[in-house]
Amino acid sequence: LHARQLRKGSEIPYTAHLLSVAGLALQNGATEDEAIAAILHDAIEDQGGGPTRQEIRRRFGEAVVAIVNACTDTDVVPKPPWRERKESYIAHIREASPSARLVSACDKLDNARAILGDYRQIGEALWSRFTGGKDGTLWYYRSLIEAFRQAGTNQALVEELDRVVAEIERLAGGHG
Repeated sequence: LHARQLRKGSEIPYTAHLLSVAGLALQNGATEDEAIAAILHDAIEDQGGGPTRQEIRRRFGEAVVAIVNACTDTDVVPKPPWRERKESYIAHIREASPSARLVSACDKLDNARAILGDYRQIGEALWSRFTGGKDGTLWYYRSLIEAFRQAGTNQALVEELDRVVAEIERLAGGHG
């Protein structure tokens, strides 16, 4: 599904992100279904919507498709406005299953690590890759951290996400 996709602003195959998210999930106690969902977490959103959802259900079952659904911020084309989607996702993640929160937190941690690494290399130019820009992106990550904490998501994972986001904020001059 993601064979031709690259990470934002890079030549890194997108599958590297998917495998990293699955690895983080497994390191944090994921089940087989959770690890499969971690690999597929962006498939519905980025690679086909409803038909992809049906294929995931057919191949991997209800448990996996439920986690992937919960990690999807939209399957509508064109996508709704960025801020609206993100606010809805934050509200949803508070109520999501522990499995969905685990996969989502691993996804956000891997993304935040990539942002930090890229920010160290290219500085402020990084923010042009993100619809929300610097302030919106930092707001989103801070809001997710709070939502994960309120929902009781894996504490070590959330604390690591908090540390990475705090370092991004430090480099960005405290904006957020």
